[in-house]
Amino acid sequence: MAGHSQFKNIMHRKGKQDAIRSKLFSKLAREITVAAKEGGPSADGNPRLRLAIQNARSEGMPKDNIERAINKASGGEVEDYSEIRYEGYGPGGVAVIVEALTDNRNRTAGAVRSYFTKNGGALGETGSVAFMFDRVGEIVYSASAGSADAVLEAAIEAGAEDVASDENGHVVTTAFEDLGTVSKALEEALGPAESVRSVWKPQTLTPIDGEKAATLMKLLATLDDDDDVQNVYANYDIDQATIEELSAA
Repeated sequence: MAGHSQFKNIMHRKGKQDAIRSKLFSKLAREITVAAKEGGPSADGNPRLRLAIQNARSEGMPKDNIERAINKASGGEVEDYSEIRYEGYGPGGVAVIVEALTDNRNRTAGAVRSYFTKNGGALGETGSVAFMFDRVGEIVYSASAGSADAVLEAAIEAGAEDVASDENGHVVTTAFEDLGTVSKALEEALGPAESVRSVWKPQTLTPIDGEKAATLMKLLATLDDDDDVQNVYANYDIDQATIEELSAA
C-alpha cells in the first residue's frame, strides 16, 4: 500500500491537524451509523460495526462520539445512505478507486467527476480499474507490537496471507473474507491493532514524479476532503525525494 501511506504522509505534514481529525471523525461516525443501521447496534453480532468502532478508537475518536453515532442509527434519524464506488485515472495514468457513502448520488457523482477533470484525470466506468487491484483485509500494528519475526509468526498462525514490516510498523494482509477471524486471532496474540479494514491493494505500482505527482496529490487530497468520500486508493509510487519536495510545498 505504498501509494496510500505516501499520501497520508504528505497530507499530514501539510494539513492542519485539527481540521484533518475533525473530517476523519465525521467519516468514521458515518460508517458507524450506517453499519449500525444495517446490522444492528450490537458490535458482538455485527462484524462491520465492530470493525468501524475499532478503527474509530484507533484514531482517538471519543467514546461519546461513537455512542452518539450508534444511537443515531437506533433512533431512526440517519439519512438513507448509498455505498458507491467510482473508478478512474489520474495524472500519469495512475489508477484511482473512490469509495463513497452518500445520501445524494447525483451530487456525489458530479463532484467526483469534476475533481478528476480539474486535476488531469478522467472518471471511468465501474470496473475500469478495479481489475488492477485486489480486495483484501489490512491489519496495521505499530512497531511496538513486536519484532518482524514475532509479528510474522503470529500472522501465520492467525491465517494471514502476508506481512510487511519496517521501522514504522507492520501491515498484515489477509483474504477479504478472513479479515474478521484473523484480526481477532491477532488481537489475542499481539493486542489491539491500530486499524482493521478492507482495502483495495494495487497489484502493481505506477511510478510518478514532478508536476504530475503534485497534481495527483491535489486530486487525492480534494477527493479525500469531500464529505461523501470515505476512502481513496491509487496505484502510484513516488520516490522519497519527490515526497520531501511535496511535503515542503
